[in-house]
Amino acid sequence: MSAAFRFPRFFMTNASPCPYLPGRMERKVFTELTGQHAGELNDALGRIGFRRSQNVAYRPSCADCSACVSVRIVNNEFRPNGTQRRLMRRNEDLVTTACKPWSTAEQFSLLQKYLSARHPGGGMTEMDDVDYADMVEQTPVDTYVIEYRLPGNGLEQGRLVGACLTDRQADGLSMIYSFYDPAIEDRQGLGSYIILDHVMRARKAGLPYVYLGYWVEGSERMAYKVRYKPLERLARDGWIRFEPGKPASSAVATPADASLHLDTSGLLLK
Repeated sequence: MSAAFRFPRFFMTNASPCPYLPGRMERKVFTELTGQHAGELNDALGRIGFRRSQNVAYRPSCADCSACVSVRIVNNEFRPNGTQRRLMRRNEDLVTTACKPWSTAEQFSLLQKYLSARHPGGGMTEMDDVDYADMVEQTPVDTYVIEYRLPGNGLEQGRLVGACLTDRQADGLSMIYSFYDPAIEDRQGLGSYIILDHVMRARKAGLPYVYLGYWVEGSERMAYKVRYKPLERLARDGWIRFEPGKPASSAVATPADASLHLDTSGLLLK
C-alpha cells in the first residue's frame, strides 16, 4: 500500500457562500485522487462522508454549521412504497444503458435543459461543453454514465431523457450527479425513478448501499432524499439509521461501520 494512500494530504478551501442555506458560508476539506490506489482511497473516503468531483474527494468542513449529513440507502431492506411502485411501472419501458464515462453533445444538451428548469442561476448553469466533459471524463475510479432513453423505433435509439454520473464503490453505487428532462408530462418523477433504478441495479450487483450524497437540514432541494427507506446517516460513531424528526438517541449504529476510520496519523492539512 502506497504512502499516498495511507497518508493522503488534505487541503481546505476558502469560505464561500453556501449554495443550500442562504446567509451561511461553506468550506470544504479535500484531497487529490491519483495513482494506482485512487479507487481504494475513494472507497475509504466515501465511507466516511467524502464525495468525488473529477479527481478530487471532498467533504464539508464548515466552522459554524453541520447541516450537511451523508446519507445512503440500505438496498436489501428497501421496499418501494405505493407511489414508488407506480413510478417504476410507468417507466419500466425506458431503455437503460451503463455507458463508459465519455461525454456527448446529447447529454450536455439535456443537462442544460435540466439546469435551466430546476436550478436557474446556479453555478452549474455557467458550465460549457468542455466543463461537462471534464466532469464526466476526468475520473480515476470505476465510473459510468447511466443513460435513460425512450423506446426506439427499431432503427434508431430513442431520445435521451435522463442520465446519472455514477461511481461503483466496493460497497455500493455513489450517485455523483443525475439530471433529466423535466418537461415530459407523461414521465413525471424521472429523478426519483433514476434513484430507484440505482437501488435495483446495486441490489443485482450484490452491493449493499446507494450513496445519495448530502441531506441538508433546512434545504428543500435536498428533502427528497428522505423518501427512500431505510436510510442511514453518517454520525460520529459510524452509520446509523436515520429518520428526520426522531431524536438521535433512538438511532442504532451499524455494527460493520461503527468502528470505521481512516488512518490519518500522517495527515497534512494545508
